[in-house]
Amino acid sequence: MEGNIFEKILGQDSLFTDRKAFDHAFEPSRLPHREHELDGLVRNLVDALNGHIPSNMLLYGVPGSGKTVVTRYVLRQLEEKGKEMVKPVYTSEINCRNVDTKYRVVQTIATQLAKRGDSPIPFTGWPTDRVLETLISRMDRAGGVHIIVLDEVDNLVDKAGDALLYSLTNLNTLLKNSRCSIIGISNDLNFTQQLDPRVSSRLSQEDIVFHPYIASEIENILVERAKMGIKEQILEEGVINLCAALAAQEHGDARRALDLLRISVQKAEQRAQTKVGIKHVRLAQSQLEYDQVTPVLKTLPLHQKLVLFSICLNEENGLRNISTGDVYRTYVDACKKIEIEPLTSRRVSSLLNELDTLGLIMAKNVSKGRGGRSKQVNSAIPKAIDAISLMSESETLIDEASLGKYRLQSHL
Repeated sequence: MEGNIFEKILGQDSLFTDRKAFDHAFEPSRLPHREHELDGLVRNLVDALNGHIPSNMLLYGVPGSGKTVVTRYVLRQLEEKGKEMVKPVYTSEINCRNVDTKYRVVQTIATQLAKRGDSPIPFTGWPTDRVLETLISRMDRAGGVHIIVLDEVDNLVDKAGDALLYSLTNLNTLLKNSRCSIIGISNDLNFTQQLDPRVSSRLSQEDIVFHPYIASEIENILVERAKMGIKEQILEEGVINLCAALAAQEHGDARRALDLLRISVQKAEQRAQTKVGIKHVRLAQSQLEYDQVTPVLKTLPLHQKLVLFSICLNEENGLRNISTGDVYRTYVDACKKIEIEPLTSRRVSSLLNELDTLGLIMAKNVSKGRGGRSKQVNSAIPKAIDAISLMSESETLIDEASLGKYRLQSHL
């Protein structure tokens, strides 16, 4: 092979003008269809500029409904206005799926407030109280108002409990020269029900619910991003409509719509085509389903794999709208076959919620009349993907469990 292998591709004209317009972290200059939510944040956080403490807030909504991007947009403008008015506002955003312990959250915020000459706080090793004292000292030294954003806060509470929220909501009683407000972002509308009543009382938050985008709203978002990031007149009729419709079917996730459009353009580029059509969207849809689900399936913890295995096994037997009781019975059988101790039904219920958040299952609460409420579960994994085989490849115990015989309820 003569010449450099990249020369041919480097010579191709890109159909993009700015790929950054499709990044999940991209902050647009305008946020269509989120005016009400934006106004709610602004009306509360303006207190930081008026010398008052903004109320704590909880933002709810399905993934891709704009919670994080709206929060970042508002806080960036709040910081800018604070500098202009000489009323400093400091913001810290923590993704609680990545930073998921009380120690690491406090250490991360305190490190962001460090100045030259401060002793570095290690990732582990100090007593948590010492790290918290260091945070309070640095917040008071900086003065002003501190806004702490805990993205996916429900994940932190699920894993580490609500002790961190208790400590953070108590900061204003310990701070002398500064004030603090907490913004929690959650995909779980029932998140606060997991909290100790003392924590809920201290939080005393304002709630804002971000409703899922509908297809026409997603379409408007895509049109704006396409103007920013894609060459004119390369999208055939129906491309944006299809991307919007597919994303609206999946809980109104705008990020998925942006991914679909971006990958559709990439598919056309890879084939040296100058137009993006419906066929490219279908190719992008197939790639997204495989690329997003496969790594998640392979990296799930063992017990989550066993719970998902139990759901898939029941569905293979023809059952839909599977009760949590049926899931748990199959799960316990699977644990016995591979000789490990099963988790409690309550913990398995929590794992079902996590699988629902990941988009691998759909779990809905249904009323049983006098029998109370129950949860019905269905797999959300595309039919083209063999979940049990993928989990078996990455975990020999799942492979072993799949060889066993189970007494399953059949479809009636």
